[in-house]
Amino acid sequence: MKKRYLLAAVLMAGFSQTFAQRNEQIKLITLDPGHFHAALVQKNMFPNVSAEVKVYAPQGKDIDMHLARINGYNTRAQNPTAWKEILYTSPDFFEKMVSEKAGNVVVMAGNNKKKTEYIKKAIDAGFNVLADKPMVIEPKNFDMLKTAFESAKKKGVLLYDIMTERSEITTMLQREFSMDASVFGTLQKGTPENPAVTKESVHHFWKYVSGSVLTRPAWFMDVAQQGEGIVDVNTHLVDLIQWECFPEQVIDYKKDIKLTSAKRWSTDMTLTQFKEITQLEQFPQYLQKDVNGDVLKVYSNGEINYTIKGVHAKASVIWAYKAPEGGGDTHYSIMRGTKANLVIRQGAEQKYQPVLSIEPLKNSTDFEQKLVLAVAKIAQKFPGIEVQKNAKGWDVIVPDKYKDGHEAHFGLVAQRYMQYLKDGKLPIWEVPNMLAKYYTTTEALKLAQKTK
Repeated sequence: MKKRYLLAAVLMAGFSQTFAQRNEQIKLITLDPGHFHAALVQKNMFPNVSAEVKVYAPQGKDIDMHLARINGYNTRAQNPTAWKEILYTSPDFFEKMVSEKAGNVVVMAGNNKKKTEYIKKAIDAGFNVLADKPMVIEPKNFDMLKTAFESAKKKGVLLYDIMTERSEITTMLQREFSMDASVFGTLQKGTPENPAVTKESVHHFWKYVSGSVLTRPAWFMDVAQQGEGIVDVNTHLVDLIQWECFPEQVIDYKKDIKLTSAKRWSTDMTLTQFKEITQLEQFPQYLQKDVNGDVLKVYSNGEINYTIKGVHAKASVIWAYKAPEGGGDTHYSIMRGTKANLVIRQGAEQKYQPVLSIEPLKNSTDFEQKLVLAVAKIAQKFPGIEVQKNAKGWDVIVPDKYKDGHEAHFGLVAQRYMQYLKDGKLPIWEVPNMLAKYYTTTEALKLAQKTK
């Protein structure tokens, strides 16, 4: 019996060794890269990461567009990358990836229909996995994701999702100010009608990426493959609510999450609009279930109302076809404190750039003095930030050096993940909070589908 325990201890010690301890180079594998996020992970090179990347995917437009994006990074005039993509395209691409084991980190960003299954099988095969959101789109697959995390723990590998919005400067500053009790007070509990925290994200099907109009794969408009909005983009919003309201705290989805209501609705897309972003002449057969005449109904919009640790929260995502002139994807967020509200706005008045405002419930000289001290403290971490008076309170003025844009955030997430690989572990709160996040979104979808 003692020998058995000793052997188990030795095996676990081996699994917990970090990349640095094993002097192991990170070797990326890209699996079926149907989304442009897969390429953005490789927008820059990384130390201790091999330039050779094995790509396993079926033949088709998705892989062609991915390779074109990587080639664009390799051939750009400024700071070109030097990635060498080694391609395997065949129907058995997943099985081939598992059998060859040509790398140790699998990047997944593409069609979400089989993503949870791929995650589970890759983890079981001993790969680390960096997966784009969402890691699960069907409520029935939540338990499979949960099992994947259990398997990752046993195998000594890391499963992590790409949460880029944690790297957006106004969101980081909203979180920082919320942790300063002299300015924010404490987070209110709120009500269903007036939540303590609200996050709303507006996205667009027609958009520019890396300097050109993005060609969307047709399956992106199929909720059976991409996922409904309530389980897709809302993943980011639910993540931010957890990350900002309860920083570095473990959230137990069985006890801490209670859904109040949820709803879903469609964005209607004409065939002409569909052609413009997909370069296809007709709706594919798999989309016919959602077509009415020459209009495709995409259930990309959703709203979740729930409580988390007793705090009322609302997360909603809206998709329009195209942004207004000069605009782009936008984010609205409010955290209601007992002393002040922290509000991010990104509309026409803000020239479609996110602006964080601090709006005290009671304006006073004493509050202003405390705000000055809080800004000085936070400026030690984010040098150069200032505040400027407005009609309701103060706007936080952010130096341009922090405005690196959405595309740059993928590299930051990748760097963070690679550091976790070297450390041999994720922060203790990350796994339970990923489970809490996906429980919230998948249970909300179940509720929204029941609600008429």
